[in-house]
Amino acid sequence: MIYAVWVPLLMPFLAVPAARRLADALSPVRAVRLLASTAVGLALFSTLALVLLVVPGATRLSAVAAVGELVKPLADAAPDVTVPLAAAAVALLAGCAVAVTRTARRHWAELHRAGVPGDGSDGELTVVRDSRPDAYALPGLPGSPGRIVVTTGMLRALDSAERDVLLAHERAHLAGRHHLFLAAAELAALCHPALRSLRAPMGYALERCADEAAAAAVGDRRVAARAIGRAALAARAAEEVEGRPRVALAATAGPVPRRVAALLGRATPRPRVGRAAAAALLACLALSGAAALDATHDLHSSIEVAQGESPQH
Repeated sequence: MIYAVWVPLLMPFLAVPAARRLADALSPVRAVRLLASTAVGLALFSTLALVLLVVPGATRLSAVAAVGELVKPLADAAPDVTVPLAAAAVALLAGCAVAVTRTARRHWAELHRAGVPGDGSDGELTVVRDSRPDAYALPGLPGSPGRIVVTTGMLRALDSAERDVLLAHERAHLAGRHHLFLAAAELAALCHPALRSLRAPMGYALERCADEAAAAAVGDRRVAARAIGRAALAARAAEEVEGRPRVALAATAGPVPRRVAALLGRATPRPRVGRAAAAALLACLALSGAAALDATHDLHSSIEVAQGESPQH
C-alpha cells in the first residue's frame, strides 16, 4: 500500500497538461464530459488515498485498535512514519471537507438568492433597464428552468440576428445545466490543488458547447461568430457589471478570439492531439482508480493479519 497510495495523489499533476489540449482538439460536448469525469474521478481517488494514509497511524491509538479488534500493529506500519502521515492526511481531509461544504452551501444559497433583477420579465427572458451591455444565463433550482437576463444596453449593441444568437447561446447554458459542470470542477479543485487548472478548460469547453448550439439554432456560423465577438466587445467597453451572481454563465466569458476562430473554422483541427489527450486523461483516471483499489485491498489484508486472521485473496 505504501507505494500504490501515492499514485492517486500524483496523477492529477500529470492530467493537467493533457486537459489543456483537450478543449480545442475534441468536440465541445465530449471535452466537457471527459473533463468533468476526470476532475470528479481524480478528486475522489485522491481523497480516498488520504483516507488510506490515516488508517495505519490511527490504529496506533489504543481506542482505534480496540474498535478494530487488532491484536497486533499493522505490518510495516512504523509509528515514526505512519503517525505523522496520518496527522497530515487528517489535516488535509478536514480542510477539504470544510472548503467543499462551504462552497456547496454558498452555491446553493446563491441559487436561492439569485432573484431576477428589474422588471420586464417575459417567460425565460428578463430585460433589465441598464445602459451597460451585459447578458447571462441565471440557472434555477432543481425543477426550475432558470432565466436569461439581458440589459437594454446589450440589446442596443446587437442587431436582430445577433440578438437571436445571444439568446440561443444563453438558452443552451440553461438547457445543458452547465453550471453543474462548473460546480463539479470547482468542488474537485478543492480536493486537490492540481485540479484547479481544469476549471479554465472546462469553462472554455462549456462556452464552445453554447456557441455551437447557438450557431445551429440560427443556421449561420458567421452570424454566430459576429454576435459573440460584438457582445464581448460591448461588454468589455462598458464598466464591470456589479451584482451579477457568481453562478451565472455569460456569452462574453472565456477566450473569445479562440471561440470566434472555432466558429469560423479557422482553428486548426487536431484530431490526433485530441485522441492522445483523451487517452492520457483516461489513463490517468484508470491508473489512479486501480492504485486506490490496490491500496485499499492491501490495507484490508493488513488489517486482517493484525486481527489474527488469514488474509483473503
